[in-house]
Amino acid sequence: MAGRYFDQWYVGDRIVHDIRRTVTETDNLLFTVMTHNPQPLHLDAEAARASEFGQILVNGTFTFALMVGLSVGDTTLGTLVANLGYDKLVMPSPVFLGDTLRAETEIVALKDSRSRPEAGIVTFGHRMLNQRDQVVCECLRTALLLRAPA
Repeated sequence: MAGRYFDQWYVGDRIVHDIRRTVTETDNLLFTVMTHNPQPLHLDAEAARASEFGQILVNGTFTFALMVGLSVGDTTLGTLVANLGYDKLVMPSPVFLGDTLRAETEIVALKDSRSRPEAGIVTFGHRMLNQRDQVVCECLRTALLLRAPA
């Protein structure tokens, strides 16, 4: 099990996740089609070339999902009861085909669960950066994690 239990986290803990991912045209196309998103900026090279970006933009919800996914192995794998919510999601810079993305996480809050004494609530601050060290996505993820077995 790679994830940590609730009582193994401290506010301020930071993780630079080892796994990186170069986004491909196939990633963007499949995700966009699977989610029924007809936005031409994600699918139509001519429309994208005519935009202010001059090229296809990677679907933002793919970027968000990838950011969370890259963090799971180091944070909640095997200890998660449930994700409770995502807040303050921002995408300050665009992602393009061929960008290589990496994720970082900081623990921003810890709280005991009132309804589940065997678990606690962790707020993760996730950040995704591209190969130019530009932040392309950030959010807070609140998760209910198990406590370590006695």
